[in-house]
Amino acid sequence: MRDLLIGVNYLHSNGLAHTELRLEKLHISPIDRHIKVGILGNAANFYDCIPDDHKLDSNIDRRKMMIAFDMRCLGFIMAKMVLRDLMDPMIFAKFKAFLSKGNDPSCLREFLMHIVNRNPSPENVGFQILDRNWGAGWNLLSLLLATKSSQKISCLDALRHPFLCGPRWRVDPTMDMIRWSLGSTAVRITEEYIYGRQQRRRIAYFIELMEMLNPHSKPRSWLEMLPGKWRLLYSTGRHIGLTFRQPSTRILIGDVHLNITKLSKLHATFSIKSDIGFKVMLGQDWPHDKTGASGKLEINSLSKLRAGRRLYIKEETSTKISSATPDIRDSILEKLSSKKWRKTIPIKEFPSSLPVAKLVPSDVNISMSLDEPLTRNVATAQNVIREVRTQVPPEIFDLSKIVCGTYVDSRLLVLRSVDGSALLFTRSLVNEDG
Repeated sequence: MRDLLIGVNYLHSNGLAHTELRLEKLHISPIDRHIKVGILGNAANFYDCIPDDHKLDSNIDRRKMMIAFDMRCLGFIMAKMVLRDLMDPMIFAKFKAFLSKGNDPSCLREFLMHIVNRNPSPENVGFQILDRNWGAGWNLLSLLLATKSSQKISCLDALRHPFLCGPRWRVDPTMDMIRWSLGSTAVRITEEYIYGRQQRRRIAYFIELMEMLNPHSKPRSWLEMLPGKWRLLYSTGRHIGLTFRQPSTRILIGDVHLNITKLSKLHATFSIKSDIGFKVMLGQDWPHDKTGASGKLEINSLSKLRAGRRLYIKEETSTKISSATPDIRDSILEKLSSKKWRKTIPIKEFPSSLPVAKLVPSDVNISMSLDEPLTRNVATAQNVIREVRTQVPPEIFDLSKIVCGTYVDSRLLVLRSVDGSALLFTRSLVNEDG
């Protein structure tokens, strides 16, 4: 990939754009084994005429557009080189359709998880490669495939990206890269670990760091970023799914989504719908047979958006009450005070408050649908609701308990409840494009 970027950068620095970069037009030199960019017959000049004052603006726009097109082609090449499944024309068509609909490329990982085979095999190590170095590969891929030309990365900046530098060439990460790394690490922990005490502390630690570095603290930014479909990944207050309990009704929780729609009403800013999919496993062979009756629980509510602040109460040193939050804050402050972080984030002490987006909910409406034969028995339906409420965080069932949003970007969302627990979401675009 570095060889390819060096070659394309040479073209751009000489006022040319390739315009037809494809994997089939790359060659490996038999002499030095480096990748060469071939077939320059369709290379175009940035300037369609001699630059002058009258056509200077049009030439600049033409140059930006042609460079953006080449960088997008490089993104497609990188995706095919790393993710072997994209060599399948049908899968690659879905991949291009996802981007052509204007979806943010930063959500590519969530989308590809559902269309690309992630079984560990020698032919499929793409996810492992892109997940290295705290998800740096996904960050570079999203920058290359950015929909807006102003958001695209240049060849020189891509060559300095942590994914292509690694331990051989040390680079100082940008603030955006630090936020991306924190979010990617938190997502990976929720996917790979069994939630022991140490893992729960690590996730809470990363969520607190993300909240301190929230790039969108004003309500105006939340109006643009919050609408969409979000999938619940983790709750610091309750373990999601089955535990060691022996319930009367076996419920297998599926995906839990939060659908947020922007409204143009005076009394409400957003319409929030919680969608809980589950399966009722019947019979005694449920550990081996996961088939059963499907069900869905929907909770609807309207909410207003206001500016607010989240206060951090400082406890006295003489207090003997054990609490996990002060320990996490102390470790965060120690981390940010280290030499590595001090250059990027000059924080000397933990802030007493942070700006948040305050959510003021209204009445909550609940509806449930069950497949046959569960709809015939009212007692069974009551047991199902009781078990779903036990397994799902209470904030998802009762949306009025969600009081504020503390972090949001193009792919991740953190909401806080009345008891201080955090809910971590990732933006989901599967149903829209699958």
